[in-house]
Order: sequence, then structure tokens, then C-alpha cells
Amino acid sequence: MNLQSFRTSLEQKKGQKTEIESNIKQSKLLIREKQRDLRRHEQAREIIREVGLKTQQQLEFHISEITSLAMEAVFDNPYKLIVEFVQRRNKTECDLFFERFGNQIDPISSSGGGAVDVAAFALRIASWSMQSPKSRNTIVLDEPFKHLRGKSENERVLQMIKEISLKLGIQIIMIGDEKVSKDTILSIADKVFETEIKQGKTLIKEIND
Repeated sequence: MNLQSFRTSLEQKKGQKTEIESNIKQSKLLIREKQRDLRRHEQAREIIREVGLKTQQQLEFHISEITSLAMEAVFDNPYKLIVEFVQRRNKTECDLFFERFGNQIDPISSSGGGAVDVAAFALRIASWSMQSPKSRNTIVLDEPFKHLRGKSENERVLQMIKEISLKLGIQIIMIGDEKVSKDTILSIADKVFETEIKQGKTLIKEIND
């Protein structure tokens, strides 16, 4: 190799070195930038986790409190509703249990249908109350307490509905199954209508005190 060729090769190597050094510098800058992004993402994820946890805790309290109060208003020996948020298959799911005397039971298989009816009604009210913005404040129910037994319990549930309607400003339209006297219904409900079918036609009549 003559001197000129050597100089040419040396200049090429110098150029490659400069390019490599520049690439290394850019890579270090990129790494530092990605590390900052990673720290920001980790901080944001932790904030989201904390907010999610606090939201779940508030939901647990709100749902459990409203439902448990409804159960206490109807039953002498009420269940308490327990709400638990759990992670399954990378998803957050909500488990509901009844609790009495420290024992947790499955509401559907291990409790009376009347308790489930009251809990289902309370959950619906709790869900509506947490909406933002809220939907129209009218709820239509078709025999929501058909499994509830006992004259006293059915009278209490009507009074509970009345109080919820007044406190939350909800209009509740309910088809009842007449487990309590007509006088009791008239004393609690704002308006009462009777329906009957005559000659294939449905007749509706308002009942007054």
C-alpha cells in the first residue's frame, strides 16, 4: 500500500469513528429520554392505581352502605352486603356476598329470595345515584319484591321505597302483587291504580282514599 492509499484509508477510518461517536452520543440521549419516559409512565401508572383503589373503596362503601341500610329497613335480622373488587384474567370484577354473624354466604344459593329482591332494588338505586350526569329520575319496577314474604316486611319495603323516593327525588312506578292491604298501599303511595281486563280490553282506574 502506497502512502496516498494509506492516507485515504486513514481518513475513511476517521470518518467512520466520528460517525460511530455521533451515533453513540445520540443513542445515549435517546436512552436517557426513554428512561425519563419510563419513570413518567411508572409514576402515572401508580397514580392511576391509587385513584382506582380509592374509587373501588368508595364504590364498596357506597354500594354496601345503601344496600345494607335497605336490608335493615325491611328485616328484623338483616344480612349485610359485602362488596369485594378482585382481579381475574387481567380484569377487575366485583363479588357480592351476604354477611350475618361474621359468616359470608352466596346471596343466590344460600339466602331467601326476599333478601335478594331487596338487595337487587337497593343496588339499582345505588347505581342510579352514582351516575354523572344522572339519567331520567324515573324507575319502573315490575313486582320487584315478589319473593318477599311476611306482611310486616312488605309494609316496611313500601315505606322504604317512599323514603328513598322523597330523599333522592326519584319517581318510582311499581306494579305490586298486593301482599299488603289496599289501605296500607293507599296510605304510603302517592297514587294507586287498579287494572283489570274486560272483554279483551285493559281498564285502568285510579283508586282514591
